[in-house]
Amino acid sequence: MAGNPLEALGKLDPSVLEHLKTGDQFVFADGALPGKVKLLMALAFDAAHGASDGVAALAQRAVRAGATPAEIAEAVRVAWHLAGVGSLYTASRGLKDLAG
Repeated sequence: MAGNPLEALGKLDPSVLEHLKTGDQFVFADGALPGKVKLLMALAFDAAHGASDGVAALAQRAVRAGATPAEIAEAVRVAWHLAGVGSLYTASRGLKDLAG
């Protein structure tokens, strides 16, 4: 996935991206749960909801936060268990760059 998937919206309404960034920093900051774990949770949600671009972006962020490919795969297993096999197809599309 190249670029920010919200780039077009940011051009139309730059303030929305600033609000999103502030919320993103708040949500994914280390706290009781490490940021890496929160990113893996979000990745599982995106897989469950059919958002392959979100899976790709969150996988990249999770890796930068220290997640291993095995941890990402386990997060996908959770999505599959809770939301069904469609999660696997979505995750596979989103993770094609990571998988090589």
